[in-house]
Amino acid sequence: MGREITGGEFQQADFDRFAERLRAETETLREHFQKDRFSPRHGVGGYELEAWLVDGANQPAPVNEAFMARMPAETVTPELARFNFELNSTPLPVTGDALRRMHDELAANWRRCREAASELGADPVMVGILPTVTDAMLGVANMSPRTRFKALNEQVLQARGDRPIPLDIQGAEFLHTEHHDVMLEAATTSFQVHLQVAPERAVRYYNAATVLSGAMVGVSANSPFLFGKRLWRETRVPLFEQAVAAGGFGDAAFGPVKRVTFGHGYVRRSLLEVFEDNLAHYPVLLPVELEHERDSLPHLRLHNGTLWRWNRPLLGFDDDGTPHLRVEHRVISAGPSVIDTMANAAFFYGLIHALAEQEEAPEADLEFATARDNFYRAAKHGLEARLVWMDGRNWPLRDLMRERLLPAAREGLADQGCAAADVEGFIGILEERVRTAQTGAAWQIAYANTHGRDMAGLVGAYRQRQDSGAPVHEWSV
Repeated sequence: MGREITGGEFQQADFDRFAERLRAETETLREHFQKDRFSPRHGVGGYELEAWLVDGANQPAPVNEAFMARMPAETVTPELARFNFELNSTPLPVTGDALRRMHDELAANWRRCREAASELGADPVMVGILPTVTDAMLGVANMSPRTRFKALNEQVLQARGDRPIPLDIQGAEFLHTEHHDVMLEAATTSFQVHLQVAPERAVRYYNAATVLSGAMVGVSANSPFLFGKRLWRETRVPLFEQAVAAGGFGDAAFGPVKRVTFGHGYVRRSLLEVFEDNLAHYPVLLPVELEHERDSLPHLRLHNGTLWRWNRPLLGFDDDGTPHLRVEHRVISAGPSVIDTMANAAFFYGLIHALAEQEEAPEADLEFATARDNFYRAAKHGLEARLVWMDGRNWPLRDLMRERLLPAAREGLADQGCAAADVEGFIGILEERVRTAQTGAAWQIAYANTHGRDMAGLVGAYRQRQDSGAPVHEWSV
């Protein structure tokens, strides 16, 4: 979905033609799996960071077009709202000094963002949900001027029979509202981590990402407020799931088949199962003509881009055109700081390797339904959640992190040959975050409890601390 499209006004013939191409490309992908045509290259990591632009009053600043014009084109892309943007990284093998190089690239790009935004009287902020965004700001007037966003909005609403999108979130407080476009999605900014995987290990890595999702969303939670209400520690999760509330075919359109989902089960034999599920259960949203890109399976990839699983398999291509498989882990909130962001990435890269490469597959000891429950429980309660782990114990998440997961992540990074100083540095940040129990969400709640529900003041204090470069566990209230 990061690509622009042409057209945007569709007829039934467009949907029929796209569906036929999608079926043919899914069959081609099946042949790729059967004949082992995928790149053996693996262990290559990368990321996408979504962020906000705010003005001097700490309100969303709808200036992303002018902002992007001041940035290197290869580093930044527009997001759904005029006050959002996305930073992209250079893929690197996760070994040696890669973690430090990823950090340094992000730090340098973030400095460029601050310089470019300052020319517009704005400032970039990385946070899961900006506390000052209001329901009224999330309308089509603030939609980025891209054909794909306009078409996505129209097709989601059409799939819903033009019924408004209800938002109901029960957390520490309760929020209910209705929306008449997909702009609620713009309030959910994340840090998406990618990992290229070897085809013969892809199932193990994809399922490992599913297993670790609960711990990851809990330790990285950074969006406790929406429209002035304190809801989940990671309110981005229910918000995103409800913001694009269009489902599957026929009777499933408003039922359990959702386009934003944790999924329905582990992968058993190959990642092909997910793409076959895409074809079988989800109607086409954007039936654009892509015949000039036939060799890259563009219809299959675009369709997959309109399905936002919290762990999503991606089909990509090496520089020589060989297809490869990636796991995209979408559960991590944006922020709170550059160093926290890379600590989250290091934890993911270490833990997924440790789980996927252990002798017995982790999914053998943890039911999918339990992994799913862990995810939503941790999204709701953050580090205060209790998760059931592979040993059958019901763990306080902080204890599970200290005793099992952080040591496993450290070992996983070491096994990949990551520099010892980087491993200790980044995993050490997670250890301190767990020890102090101060995630980004916990800091925001503590600040509001101390200073009141002044959301502009909260964002101002958040910006100051983020700009200092200090990790969130060191932030004062």
